[in-house]
Amino acid sequence: MTILVTGSAGHLGEAILRTLRGRGSPARGIDLKPSPFTDAVGSIVDPGFVRSQMDGVTAVIHSATLHKPHVATHGKQDFVDTNVTGTLNLLKAAASAGVRSFVFTSTTSAFGSQLRSGAGQAAVWVTEDLPPVPKNIYGTTKLMAETLCELFYRERALPVVVLRTSRFFPEEDDDPAMRSAYTLENAQANELLYRRLDIADAVSAHLLAAERAPKIGFARYIVSATSPFELRHLAALARDAAGVVRELYPDCAQLYAARGWNLLPEIDRVYVNERARRELGWRPEFDFAHVLHSLRTERDFRSPLAREIGSKGYHDAVFDDGPYPVAS
Repeated sequence: MTILVTGSAGHLGEAILRTLRGRGSPARGIDLKPSPFTDAVGSIVDPGFVRSQMDGVTAVIHSATLHKPHVATHGKQDFVDTNVTGTLNLLKAAASAGVRSFVFTSTTSAFGSQLRSGAGQAAVWVTEDLPPVPKNIYGTTKLMAETLCELFYRERALPVVVLRTSRFFPEEDDDPAMRSAYTLENAQANELLYRRLDIADAVSAHLLAAERAPKIGFARYIVSATSPFELRHLAALARDAAGVVRELYPDCAQLYAARGWNLLPEIDRVYVNERARRELGWRPEFDFAHVLHSLRTERDFRSPLAREIGSKGYHDAVFDDGPYPVAS
């Protein structure tokens, strides 16, 4: 199976290609930017370029995107061009070339405005059944692209799996309050409780989706680290998340104190990956229990793949007041 990976110079695209090449699997990377993992430089907005890349391809993993960090630096038309038109070009070319499997990297940002519970209200239990309500052009265009994927399954019988991934980038948080209250490692360890994904687990989900799409036909899955929380915890998470975590992991307080780390006082959402685990057979390895095991053994809780790829940033420019400008 020859896999075409879009966004090969990005975090996820590189991670997928590193993994495939490490296995000796045939794969091809395309991106706007040259990189050690980019075989052809070009834009997915160019239909001719896209068609030229489909020769011999049996599966497409489409991870190229404009995403949240670009909302303040790019116009809405840029998002439509890349995230919607680019996806349409890939779907058309894949269907015409007889590609057997198409995986689209979407985002939990599709849920957008659903993810903020009101003051004093329970945390939101986020499954695939929660109606998406995007809050910005990023989430809107990703949801539009998801709908195109479903249309091509219905009209052209192109098997497509949509993966709504939670955050897997290693860069610091865009929220200055979060950056001032928690070290980078502390913040990302906390996020593995409810809204983060190690890139190694993101890769395994994408490769499973590419393998199983022909049998699935069409599906959407939330891809996030397995949360220890249950429905019964939602009210308490909004009031005293740290207390819930200490109850689940009695030695957590001591392990955190040894690092000078702190737990979150409140958690407003929980991403639920149960359907992806059940239907894809996905087995994410890097969760909060893994964090605590790593602290006990004095090891880095990030995967070797995450450490290999490191930080890429989102723009060519470097900003003084955060990893990227935040749209007001």
